Amino acid sequence: MLYNTLHHRWLRLIAAVVGELISAAALNLFIVPLNLYNGGLLGLCQIIRTLMQEYLHISFGAYDVAGIFYFIINIPILLFAYKTLGRSFVLKTLICTASYSLFYSLIPIPPTPIVEDYLTACLLGGILAGVGSGIVLTCGGSGGGLDIVGLCLSKRGSAFTVGKFSLSFNAFLYAACLILFSPAVAIYSVIYNFFTAMVLDRVHQQNVSVQALIFTREDQEALARFIIEKLGRSVTYWNGVGAYTGEGVHVLCVCLSKFEIEELLHAVHTMDPHAFVTAQEGTRIYGNFTRKVGD
Repeated sequence: MLYNTLHHRWLRLIAAVVGELISAAALNLFIVPLNLYNGGLLGLCQIIRTLMQEYLHISFGAYDVAGIFYFIINIPILLFAYKTLGRSFVLKTLICTASYSLFYSLIPIPPTPIVEDYLTACLLGGILAGVGSGIVLTCGGSGGGLDIVGLCLSKRGSAFTVGKFSLSFNAFLYAACLILFSPAVAIYSVIYNFFTAMVLDRVHQQNVSVQALIFTREDQEALARFIIEKLGRSVTYWNGVGAYTGEGVHVLCVCLSKFEIEELLHAVHTMDPHAFVTAQEGTRIYGNFTRKVGD
């Protein structure tokens, strides 16, 4: 079931949209009722919405117009990213961004907070938002915003990586929250985003590096070709001898992401049901190792 979901194009897209629904619900049900702010471009849109409400006296009712602002701002960003990140990734990001903006704008904000304790709300909202965002990224999509800008800058040789760009932007964003609102708003908003980032790193399988060792008596060249052509990874193999049986065995070593390990295991089992596979997660890899952004 997991293999079919992760490696079927339309199932992955549906799962990514569900992930956006979870993220939007977490934000609207736990964070927005406490007048806290998300990071990134959505946080900027939330601040603009609040200023419009307070200084222009515009009422948006139970719905949050920040989602509409977020989608509008993402359109030029996606056009900018089209040539750099490719058509497939941009189209999936457009669908995910539109879904997130729609859910965020339509899910009603409770008139009174569901959870009144700020720290508890940040924890619950952060866990759900992290899970939702992790599902989206694992399925090869993106919610848009700063990640797209950071990826474009990184691919064009800028000194700004995705993490550095997001960190710099959020530093200015929460400094603005500190000036415009109150220290408590800024501090709890940072705490919420910290919980979200922690959970996201655990859920996002493409962030987890895995070293796999495959022991097989079948054609190692066929398996190596699959790894190179289908997974886009290099592989090293050599011949060994089983100490217990004294028989020859082929050993293949490959480093890949946790997202790709399911596909590798499926292929190995198809080619050799008796193959022996070990996988070590969290491997630290240096040198020429590609961290993929979707396919």
